Formats: sequence, C-alpha cells, structure tokens
Amino acid sequence: MRYLPLSDSDRAEMLKVIGVSTVNDLFKDVPADCLLKDLVPLPLHATEMEVENDFRAYSDMNVSAGEIPFFVGAGAYRHYVPATVDYMIQRGEFLTAYTPYQPEISQGTLQSLFEFQTQVAQLLGMEVANASMYDGSTAAAEAVMMARRVTRKNKAIISGNLHPQYQEVIATATKFVDDVIVQNASTLDNAEDLISQIDDETSSVTVQYPDFFGNINDYTKLAGACHAKGALLIVVVTEVVSLGAIKSPGEMGADITCGEGQSIGNGLNYGGPYVGLFATRKKYLRKMPGRLCGQTLDADGKRGFVLTMSTREQHIKREKATSNICTNAGLCTLAFTIHMTLLGEKGLRHMADLNHEAAVKMADMLDAMDGVKVINKTFFNEFTVRLPSDAAEIVEKLVELDIIAGLPVSRLLPRNDDMKNILLVAVTETTSQDDMEDFAAELADLLKGKAS
Repeated sequence: MRYLPLSDSDRAEMLKVIGVSTVNDLFKDVPADCLLKDLVPLPLHATEMEVENDFRAYSDMNVSAGEIPFFVGAGAYRHYVPATVDYMIQRGEFLTAYTPYQPEISQGTLQSLFEFQTQVAQLLGMEVANASMYDGSTAAAEAVMMARRVTRKNKAIISGNLHPQYQEVIATATKFVDDVIVQNASTLDNAEDLISQIDDETSSVTVQYPDFFGNINDYTKLAGACHAKGALLIVVVTEVVSLGAIKSPGEMGADITCGEGQSIGNGLNYGGPYVGLFATRKKYLRKMPGRLCGQTLDADGKRGFVLTMSTREQHIKREKATSNICTNAGLCTLAFTIHMTLLGEKGLRHMADLNHEAAVKMADMLDAMDGVKVINKTFFNEFTVRLPSDAAEIVEKLVELDIIAGLPVSRLLPRNDDMKNILLVAVTETTSQDDMEDFAAELADLLKGKAS
C-alpha cells in the first residue's frame, strides 16, 4: 500500500504529545460557524470513472469566459493563447522543471528564465528584471518593501486608484514591519494629488498604469517629485498587453515596475496560477527580491547560463535575504516567454491595437445610451461606465441572459457609496462584434424596462 493509515493508538499518542484530547481541538481557532457540521456531500467511496463523472458534472456547473459574451477584466484578462504555447510547455524538458537547486546543470531552465527576464525588462523599460514572482499583487508588496530597503525610509504612499486587492496585499505584507502606509481614496475624476504628500520620510509612491479605472496617466512629473525627495516611484501594470501601445514605465522615470503577466501566454484559469513581473534599475539590483539568471561563457568559451543572484535565505545569510520566493512560477513564465516570442514586437503592437480598437467601439456603443456615461478621457482596453442604477443588480440580470457584462466596482469597494452605479468593462481581441452588439442591445432593453 502506498498509503498506510494511522491506528487509533497512533493518533492518541500523537495527540497526547501535542497536548490536546481530540483532533477537533486542533481547529479551535476556526470560528464554530465556519466549521462543517456534516461530511462533505461526496460519495464515501467510488471508482475512478465514477469520480471523474462526478467532477465533470461539477465542472459543467461553471460558465467559462469563452462560452458567452465576457467583459470582465480588473487585473485578469481573457486573451487568445496560441496552441503552440500549450504544446511547448508540455514538452518533457519543461513540464517537470522546478527550482534549479543545482542550477548550472539546468541549462534549458536557466535559458528560458534568462529570455523571460530580457523580455520583461524590455517591456517595462527597465534595466534588470528577475525570474518572476508569485503574481502581480505580491510583486507590488515586494516592491514597497524593497523601496524601504533602498531608501531606509518607511513612509509608503499608495494611490487610491491602485487595484483594491493589490492594496490589501500590500497592507497585509507590511503589517509586521515598520512601514507607514499612507492610503489614498479612490477617485473617479482622476484628480489624485500624490506629489503634495511626498516628504523627506517618503520611501515610495505606488501607482497603477493604466489605473484600476482604466485611466492612462503620465507619471513623469511624479517621478521627478519622488526623486527630488529621495523616494522611489513604483509603477504597477496589471494589463501588460497595454505596453504594446503606450509609453513604458521606465520611460516615465519609474524606479521599480511590477505587475501581472497573465495576459501573455496564460489563461484566466479561474484566478491562477499567474506570473508576477518585477523589474528595476541596475543600481538597485542587490535589493531586488527573487532570483536573477545571467549569461556567461564556460571553460571552453561556449555560451552558458548561471544563477547570478538569489536573495532568499536558503542561498545567502538570513540577515541579507530580501524575501523567500519558494514556489516556482517557471511554467507560467515559460508560457509567457513562448507567447511573447511568437508575437514579437510587431505582433504585440498589433495585438494592442486590436484591443484598443475594440474597446473604443464598445465604449461608443455604451456612451450613446440614455443614462449611461463613459467616465474615462483616456483608456486602453478597459474603461469605467456610470449606469443609471445599481451596477451589481444590472450585471446579475445580464448574467441571466448569458452575458457577463463586467465588474461592478462596488464588489471591490463595498463601503464607497459613490461606486454603487459604476461598472468596469474590459474588451480584448477575443471580444467579437456580435458580443458587443448583444451586450449593448440587452443593456438598452434592460434600462428601458427600468425606465418604464
């Protein structure tokens, strides 16, 4: 047997050593109303075929983004991933790749990570990039903590138009260190004044580009204000395809750029796994979290790849470690790298053009409706709409008509009454003309019914 269950006496002996009387005592910190009262409603035993059939039935209860018109973004975007990507990442050389503890014998893994770093640095307009983070939100938190290490200051200013979930992750990650988080309120009018808040104690200012509501801002002046006070500008990008059409964060003077790379090579996957991007200036290299792969020559003068830097405590002194990036996102970075290689610069720019063109069409359709107003002056493939009534209620009614109309902002900002009627709409190259027309027609009928 591959699994040898413990006997009752084994369990009793273990519980005695721990100092509790029953297994349930181990879960006393979990609120009683959160604990299951009965067994999970699954068969106690079944054949492999029966289990597969049961779970297929559960899976069929879901509606995937590709089955109906889909307009949700907010940090995770539906893009077309070529079949070549899935084929390549399943090759045996890549499929079982994990953290290269003996890196120099993992030349294929190191080369793919080196290519990934190169692509990310070029996309973000920075000098160096690491071999990926967990995802965009944790990368943003790492950036804030890195800025403290670089500047030796602890006041971190966070834009209110940074994705609300990214804000929460930053707050959680910095809870037990001495960072002072200055959290701004979200502003639909894009009138946030961050420059006036920067002082001599400021370590960093974190902004999103395009921001959570889809606005595209030039942060060049903000970067200058940060540098004048010895602070770092952190720019977060949640939709990396946008960089095929707009100025890179590095061109605006960003010191650290991070974000989510899911849009390239990785499907929505019901929320993960994703791939975090992280890049910075060369002078801050040794303060950067994660690993860095480098290119060199071996003893015979042939090109080779090495693990140039690894800043987690398993590799260096604990007091000099930056963070413990344990789970390897190598397969996701490989998918990113393959897709980006297939696209090339021309393909990425064309993909970005398709996204923006489709979003403009959708925005024009919605803005032409009575009682509906597109708020953004500028946007890439995601924009904010003010509806005449509760956005969450309208979205639920459209779901009944097999249209997922977008994200009601109130779901992520529930305590802000100004957001009750606000809908975040994302459009990508996967959105067809029929999808857009169906959305516009059903929304118009729904609003007419409310008016009557």
